[in-house]
Amino acid sequence: MQLSFRRAVNDDLEALVALLADDPLGATRENPSTPLDPRYAQAFAAIDADPNNELILLEADGRLAGMMQLTFIPYLTHTGSWRCLVEGVRVARAFRGRGLGTQMLERAIERARERGCGLVQLTSDKQRPEALRFYEALGFRATHEGFKLRLET
Repeated sequence: MQLSFRRAVNDDLEALVALLADDPLGATRENPSTPLDPRYAQAFAAIDADPNNELILLEADGRLAGMMQLTFIPYLTHTGSWRCLVEGVRVARAFRGRGLGTQMLERAIERARERGCGLVQLTSDKQRPEALRFYEALGFRATHEGFKLRLET
């Protein structure tokens, strides 16, 4: 299987939204129907225009196999270091169980090092125990308790 990473382009948007919706949690919060909700295009444009955001795709033999968003954040803490936040990690159903998630996170860590980050952080929904085990197996530790407040939009 030939694997390659690349930045997402606008033409990928429908496939990315479909991938985000293709699991039990994503199915409750994403809307892959076409035409896409314009908010997806607005979000993509903002991510694409921001030099501290990267929407990375993994292709296997030219097919979309996975995606993740990397956000590089400057902090005053830890002596003014940078962090890489990894979000929206998905592996396409047809490619699950082949180690591609590991390769994606290794790529995220590599990009963080290239950008001079001192820390890579991510969150995973507590309803995804298999994902929590996966991240721990890669060396991530649940060192903090996270909180979210949903705002109506």
